[in-house]
Amino acid sequence: MAGFPSFLPAGFPPTLLLLQVSMWCSPVSGFSVKGPAQPIMVLLGADASLPCQLSPEQSAAHMQIRWYRAKLSSTVLVYQNGQEQGGEQMLEYRGRTELVGDSIGKGAVALLIQHIRASDDGQYRCHFKDGHISQEAIVELRVIGLGSAPHVYMMGPEDRGIRVLCSSGGWFPKPRVQWRDMVGVKLPSRSESQTQDGDGLFHVEASLVVTDSSLDNVTCSIQNPFSGQEKVSAIFLPEPFFPRTSPWKTALAGTLPLLVLLLVGISYTGWREHKAKEREVKKRQEESHETKKMKREKKAALRVKMNLKAELERRKALYNEDWKKALLYPDWRKEHFQPALVTLNHESFHQNNSDPEREEDVREETRVLLCNKQGDCNLIKLDQKEFTSGRHYWEVDIEDTDEWTLGIYEKPTESSGLLSHLPQRKFSVLEKKGREYRALTCSPQNIFLEEPLLIEKCPRKIVIFLDYEDSDISFYNMTDGTHIFSFTQAKFAGSLYPYFKLKSMELSPSVQY
Repeated sequence: MAGFPSFLPAGFPPTLLLLQVSMWCSPVSGFSVKGPAQPIMVLLGADASLPCQLSPEQSAAHMQIRWYRAKLSSTVLVYQNGQEQGGEQMLEYRGRTELVGDSIGKGAVALLIQHIRASDDGQYRCHFKDGHISQEAIVELRVIGLGSAPHVYMMGPEDRGIRVLCSSGGWFPKPRVQWRDMVGVKLPSRSESQTQDGDGLFHVEASLVVTDSSLDNVTCSIQNPFSGQEKVSAIFLPEPFFPRTSPWKTALAGTLPLLVLLLVGISYTGWREHKAKEREVKKRQEESHETKKMKREKKAALRVKMNLKAELERRKALYNEDWKKALLYPDWRKEHFQPALVTLNHESFHQNNSDPEREEDVREETRVLLCNKQGDCNLIKLDQKEFTSGRHYWEVDIEDTDEWTLGIYEKPTESSGLLSHLPQRKFSVLEKKGREYRALTCSPQNIFLEEPLLIEKCPRKIVIFLDYEDSDISFYNMTDGTHIFSFTQAKFAGSLYPYFKLKSMELSPSVQY
């Protein structure tokens, strides 16, 4: 058979097979696979047959035959156990492929692909597998898409000539465009663009500017690069359509440079003045923007301040509604309690603030006590009668003392019916010994409540809140405003007194408190 022609006549068959066959084989013994040495070219929309042959001739009916594209997973067709297997086949080939195995007993098979598309163009691999032995050959398929005849038309005058446009679509692969004059001389294109549609087919547009009025016509040729087939269209260019040079254009050509220089000078001067005005306007806008920005920021800061104040008032109102359940805000809690006037036995007051206003406040509020490490008796003395009702609070400076006991003690009154136990005292205190803290409710002989406390930050000043009616005693760390502990017990049955000493509790019948 002859080689593939460069131009196909009107009776061009739907499927073109190349005629020369070469053998592709590997060094593995047993058999090899032969495929076409040259690409198979098929017109778009026709059917393509891709042949493969075992060498030496032998039956392939018992073998697995797989046709695939770039990798084994991109399966086009699988033949196994005497029939085609469709489970691995790619979607775009389903219903379009068939194994032609009329001579499969001699090892000759062919892959038939119907209705060839542009996406079918490329390499295919014919893979034979017999047990553990497998061989394959490569077959290349080239799809030929012949597009429509070129549409050539004049666009109008341009650059002292006529602009001509040539367009055509439906080509595959990307075609070659060539302009020629009436004697066949090639003319260079002014511009060329090629786009691809959803089916992969190319649409081409090329333009040409003809400046020679002696040319009667030009032709546009679009050629397929694989088959060499081309489609040609020509256009007639009447001489009157070419632009002519008028006398006034010649005169203008001499004065135009001077006019241009004059216009450039005027434009430059105007441009400088315009830029100066722009800079001034921009400066004013920036100043206005900064002023507005400062006003906005000031308003925003004022709103934040007002919101914080409102939130503080809201929280304080909520606290005042149910302050007994809250364990925060000891400064606000003081508003519900009376300051108790207390002093130290054998000690002097300690005031860190020399401000006269602060000194006045100290007189009116709870007095701050400074303790040293002399003695171990009760250091606190009330400047009033014992506590038998109401709400009271007082503060004690602990500083960095290693051992102390702080709280209240209760003496039974005559009305309580416990006259025989008048010498006895009941203590509700916090105790520190080294780095250990604990809360105690006890008498000199017995402990009724003992609870170890975990205090991360050592308190230097403690405030004690006493609510006689609610039988509540609460301790707060005034260093950071945190709640330490609260004693909630049965109703008080006697008089209450503040208690503080620089030793821990020693529970023994011989010790007097």
